[in-house]
Amino acid sequence: MHIYSVSDHEFKSYGCVWNDVPSNLTAPLIEALSATPIPEGSKYVASAPELEGVKGADKLGFLMFGGRPFQLGWCNGHNTQLNCLEYHRASEFNLGARDFILLVAHRWEIEDGKLDTACVKAFRVPAGTVVEVFNTTLHYTPCMVDDGGFQVMVALPAGTNGPRPRGRSRHARGRRQLLLLEGRQVGSLPRRQPQGCRGRLRGPRRQEPRHHLRLASSVSICNI
Repeated sequence: MHIYSVSDHEFKSYGCVWNDVPSNLTAPLIEALSATPIPEGSKYVASAPELEGVKGADKLGFLMFGGRPFQLGWCNGHNTQLNCLEYHRASEFNLGARDFILLVAHRWEIEDGKLDTACVKAFRVPAGTVVEVFNTTLHYTPCMVDDGGFQVMVALPAGTNGPRPRGRSRHARGRRQLLLLEGRQVGSLPRRQPQGCRGRLRGPRRQEPRHHLRLASSVSICNI
């Protein structure tokens, strides 16, 4: 699987690299992020006080979300495969303490609740780079570039990935029927499929050398 850089033209429809963020706002966050654990698998913390309490975090949050309430969390671990995809109702911002790889596709490439894994592209993100992932971009757990794993800040509007809202419209069909968590849509392999998941990814499993990326077949897509 070819790995592009987020600086390449191919990334422009998936997101945006924020090259003009002052280092005095990112450096303290990178330092705090570097102190967070890197598990053997992967772990996501939606709202992390150790990041949100960093000096300048409020200013960076204002730059990213224009004054809207936000949350700073992290996603850390070891991963070399695609087994899930999601998208949000708003942009997500990432900042890595180490280089990492994003696996992405477009929402409009979903047809009848299915996405061909051939649509998925890989982009390497250099450490210390703020990247915006558009709300039209399918994405999920980052991939590592070496044995050290990945440490990635995940910034989203406050409350994203919170508990599923109560109540259900009698018109709940399609996107609404797939709602799992607040402000998020997700897909995963059937054996790891979140409850209520409806959509699927389809395509051949791609076995790659170590630290290269594998695309899993029959992955579900859910509206979270």
